[in-house]
Amino acid sequence: MSEWKARRFWKDTRVAEAEGGWQVLLDGRPVRTPLKSAMALPTRDMADAVATEWAAQEGVIDPLSMPFTRSANAAIDKVATQHAEVAAMLAAYAETDLLCHRAESPKELADQQNKGWNPVLDWAEKTYSAPLAVVSGILPADHPDESLAVYARVVAGYRPFSLTALHDLVTLSGSLVLGLSVANEQIEPDTAWRLSRIDEDWQISQWGEDDEATEAAEIKRRAFLHAANFLRLAQGT
Repeated sequence: MSEWKARRFWKDTRVAEAEGGWQVLLDGRPVRTPLKSAMALPTRDMADAVATEWAAQEGVIDPLSMPFTRSANAAIDKVATQHAEVAAMLAAYAETDLLCHRAESPKELADQQNKGWNPVLDWAEKTYSAPLAVVSGILPADHPDESLAVYARVVAGYRPFSLTALHDLVTLSGSLVLGLSVANEQIEPDTAWRLSRIDEDWQISQWGEDDEATEAAEIKRRAFLHAANFLRLAQGT
């Protein structure tokens, strides 16, 4: 038996103001999440992006072609319902932040890391008054407890839609500091992604590309850039 797939059933797609934000209407009926929650979107721009995805559906609905809708569903059904847990998990990335762990050798790689990562750590220290320690190799970093507490408070202050985007920025890059730098528009998303890939790109320069690894990295890059766009729409910037 073939799997049943939802098909387009509406003619008109539009955006309207609603309690708690904006909503997308299909023939006058509001879009709901998979858990049947009301999809109240924080900004008009985000509602327009979601509406565009629904308007573009023809025949069978393809959720994979609707990244803004899927992120909005995650924000409402998952992140909003366990906000404290998600925030705590992301804040914990400060303890093992990618930017704090440097190569002992070769010198060329260590120099690339220092050049790319030091300015971002300096920005975070200045912005949040929360320095993080830098170590070589796989040694654990002994960060000040006060700094870790600051980053925990910062992340906890993100609202569900923004926290959903920050989740992907941090987990895909391996760096809370890089995620926060993108969220604060300190560096461009493409730049942040390249900084997160210094180690991998150096390995490629030495040993050549692997097709499967390259394809997987490109999928992650697109997801990272999408998260940055979703965050921008959530914040109305």
